[in-house]
Amino acid sequence: MSNMAERQADRTRKTRETEVRLHLELDGTGQGEISTGVGFFDHMLSHIAKHGFLNLEVQAAGDVHVDAHHLVEDTGIVLGQAIAEAVGDRAGLRRYGYALAPMDEALVLVALDLSGRPLLEYRLDLPVAKVGDFDTELAREFFQAVANHAGMTLHIRQLTGRNTHHLLESTFKSFGRALDEATTIDPRLGGGVPSTKGVL
Repeated sequence: MSNMAERQADRTRKTRETEVRLHLELDGTGQGEISTGVGFFDHMLSHIAKHGFLNLEVQAAGDVHVDAHHLVEDTGIVLGQAIAEAVGDRAGLRRYGYALAPMDEALVLVALDLSGRPLLEYRLDLPVAKVGDFDTELAREFFQAVANHAGMTLHIRQLTGRNTHHLLESTFKSFGRALDEATTIDPRLGGGVPSTKGVL
């Protein structure tokens, strides 16, 4: 059950391949305690926390001796579920958020809508297949899982950039900032839902 007063969630997912435990506080201070066994992924998740002013704790383990696909996707599933739980019926939310967080030459736009309708439009042209211990194609799998399980329409569009690390860092920072904006309570709504239909 959601608790809109607290706007937080605890989620766990355990399969034969992975185990993920996650704690999310929407009204945080940017504190991230992340341990997935995939260093670059930890780094990216910490950007979501820091730039989204979320408190995020992730403890994850899995079959990374095969590759990190299951771990990254399952972390996205759990994060999406936690977002959905923390925002509850979405009453009073700004609902929409977008951000452009430049990282040197890289600039990626992230725009999202907490609409209840999952969709991902992902347009990144990443020059290399691996950064550190992270397969860069897994970024798409992560954001697809988040969008699906948060009930989020999510657009990610590269405007410029040539360094893969910079492009991904711009993406994760922008996502954090966009999520912060979308989950902010707008007092002008008086607790209502930001939709002409009256429901999301």
